[in-house]
Amino acid sequence: MEIAAGPVAFEAPSAGFALDWRTLQAWRRHDVGFATLTHAAGVSSTGDPALDSRLPFDEPYRIPGRTAAQVARAKLRGSRIIAIGTSVVRALEAAANPGGNVRAGNGIATGRIARGTRLRVVDAILTGVHQPGESHFELLRAFADDALLAKASAAFTAYRYRAHEFGDSMLLNRQPLLLSRERNRAEVLETKPLLEAWL
Repeated sequence: MEIAAGPVAFEAPSAGFALDWRTLQAWRRHDVGFATLTHAAGVSSTGDPALDSRLPFDEPYRIPGRTAAQVARAKLRGSRIIAIGTSVVRALEAAANPGGNVRAGNGIATGRIARGTRLRVVDAILTGVHQPGESHFELLRAFADDALLAKASAAFTAYRYRAHEFGDSMLLNRQPLLLSRERNRAEVLETKPLLEAWL
């Protein structure tokens, strides 16, 4: 995994810290595909409420043709697309056409993903533990309703999970209700969040 190539990131893409070579090898043994893209990881919070309300800033990204093709093949098979990090969600969704196909090439993710955003590509996210009020937490509201996120936040506090890039991660699947709204109630899936602590 390459953390930095071009001088475009404000901070390291911390969601990737949860991965190591052993995990990636285990995924490959279980026929889990892994595709990469380049993106500029942006800040999620400055501590200043006025400035934080303007986040996230625009994030440049580059999606290789091979990655766009892998996403298309996975979607045709009915496989889930799991983004590793909020910036990956923003890049994939910014590069998606209305049908959910991802365009290869360079672009800039300018939109804010939040409650009510229709996700066209990503089914789940592996991300750090985020705090309410941060732009990255707001992005999680596209995956789960406020009740579930409040429960998760309470569990993180109770079990002393470390926030953001300080160590702990979670895997959050899109909730069935949000999926059914997006797919015209054609499909109902039973999912629940997986909280995963790592040392």
